Amino acid sequence: MLSEVPKQFMLLRGRPVLMHTIEAFDKSDYNPEIIVVLNVDFHQYWENLCLLHNFSIPHKLVKGGTQRFDSVKNGIKAIKTKAIVAIHDAVRPLLSKQLIDRTFEEAERSGNAVAAIKSRDSVRQNTGTHTIPLDREEIYLIQTPQTFSSEILKKAYTQEYRNEFTDDASVAEKLGIKINLIDGETRNFKITFPEDIRLAEIYLDP
Repeated sequence: MLSEVPKQFMLLRGRPVLMHTIEAFDKSDYNPEIIVVLNVDFHQYWENLCLLHNFSIPHKLVKGGTQRFDSVKNGIKAIKTKAIVAIHDAVRPLLSKQLIDRTFEEAERSGNAVAAIKSRDSVRQNTGTHTIPLDREEIYLIQTPQTFSSEILKKAYTQEYRNEFTDDASVAEKLGIKINLIDGETRNFKITFPEDIRLAEIYLDP
């Protein structure tokens, strides 16, 4: 991102990206309790940003871990009752209330819901010696929220970390859980490159 601060703190329309993300969940009809998992070195930094921007949406701060896996595990430990839990990337600030509510609804019904969109492009797989085409009709690009019952998540995150655990779906799937994909949103992209901030600003235009 060519930035000295983590991308969740970069300004999007004058406020940190993370604030936009929290606001999206605050609008949900499910009125979720919000847990923010952050590297402990940035807790005070974040609290100062909240004061600076008069940000008052209630949320609980939890210490992050070395890997994403560890951070999610720490967040789950903060949940003391049975619940439906949506895990979301801080740097996907543009998701709609409707997407959030649909993941909660599906997870409530069937145990989990993972947002995904079909690939628009042709896809090839690198085999190590050459590339082979894949059927893009069978390729889905995985997003967050990834929403599960707390019972599934807590059991899944008792496993030892593996390199193939790239998201919550892969962790749950290792237990034999069938993953339910629901339609994600094109605008629900992860801010990764400097131009993504500019694109996000366009989406935020009234």
